[in-house]
Amino acid sequence: MITTIPGLESPQTLAQAIVNTIHEPLVVLDAQLNVVAASRSFYETFKVDRGQTLGRSLYGLGDGQWNIPALRLLLETVIPERTAMDGFEVSHDFPGVGPRTMLLNARKVIFDTSADIAILLAFTDVTQQRAIERAKDDLHEKTEGLLGEKRVLLQEMEHRVANSLQIIASILLLKARMVTSEETRRHLRDAHQRVMSVASVQSHLHATDGIEHIEVGPYLSKLCESLADSMIGDSQPIILQVIADEGTIGSAQAVSMGLIVTELVINALKYAFPKDKEGSLVMVTYESRGADWKLVVSDNGVGKDPKDLAEPAGGLGTVIVGALVKQLDARMDVLSAATGLSIAITRASFASNMPQAA
Repeated sequence: MITTIPGLESPQTLAQAIVNTIHEPLVVLDAQLNVVAASRSFYETFKVDRGQTLGRSLYGLGDGQWNIPALRLLLETVIPERTAMDGFEVSHDFPGVGPRTMLLNARKVIFDTSADIAILLAFTDVTQQRAIERAKDDLHEKTEGLLGEKRVLLQEMEHRVANSLQIIASILLLKARMVTSEETRRHLRDAHQRVMSVASVQSHLHATDGIEHIEVGPYLSKLCESLADSMIGDSQPIILQVIADEGTIGSAQAVSMGLIVTELVINALKYAFPKDKEGSLVMVTYESRGADWKLVVSDNGVGKDPKDLAEPAGGLGTVIVGALVKQLDARMDVLSAATGLSIAITRASFASNMPQAA
């Protein structure tokens, strides 16, 4: 309700001053939707003349540029039912101005001294904002398309790598059967086993959701489950256990870590238990402290001279593990005793809370 402000002889003068002060375009309409007043920014924004605006129907201004169906809906249907409406969006090509997207805010003013009403209609130009939003949507759509193409290419590459590894492994195994030298046969079988290890790591990464980051626990568990299925027989049952903290690592780190675990677990399964032993156990543990982590592969087997694993000349497996540890910017510690062997790969120094087999 509008009331007269005491001490002001001309409320209309005050009202017009307020209208002119408003930064956004604003018009005041009477009940018949004729323009009673308009702000200076309205004239400047829409490039209309004051003399051809006041007292005229809003729909008749200029060449009928305001005779917009959406605006008619607002003023003739919505406003009579309500006293206010905010954020009513209208897109229109205004003569002399060009295409514009406007948010209309309308208020119906009821006076307590007469039956007349007035409608305040304010315009907020969101053309640039909408253009930015459309550009973002387009960019997002293009990005999603590129990511989709990347996923397809990665899947194709992984498929080809897997096929290539299988072919190489088959050739090595075939050659191992053909040669007469037992030493050469052993080397070929070792090479075959390592190729299959790489294939196993690759297949587990392919089956993991996400490309950039890998959940460590499920990844190591699936990897070790596969190794156990292929290497642990009924004649010598060995428990292969994985205990891992929650957390993720980058896919590049996962490859190196998977190859290290594969190599160390294979060595433990092959050499830690030359004789049957009740309760044979190989354990893989992973701890993380932020960006730091510790990976341990341990067994309760016969143990081994640490120099055989620590020296670069100790064998192909040792060289492979050493190179991967260096790639991960970590260090390797070997602890051997009569109760078993423990190999720790550490990216930082912290006290371990994980159990070990040895």
